[in-house]
Amino acid sequence: MPQLLLLAAIGAGLLLVRRHLKRERERVRAELRKAEEAMERRDIESAVPLEQDPETGIYRPKETR
Repeated sequence: MPQLLLLAAIGAGLLLVRRHLKRERERVRAELRKAEEAMERRDIESAVPLEQDPETGIYRPKETR
């Protein structure tokens, strides 16, 4: 009988650990998604528009007028 109680306790412990790891994985995934979105916004905001020089075909930063 003590073996059965020990197995039940181990099983319950494993379920709790699994649930905790799942929550932690979701938290990290959400944090990474938020960081990726922030990096994408930063890249878009700091992008310099380019224009092609008709004579040489080289792209250069667009002049602000």
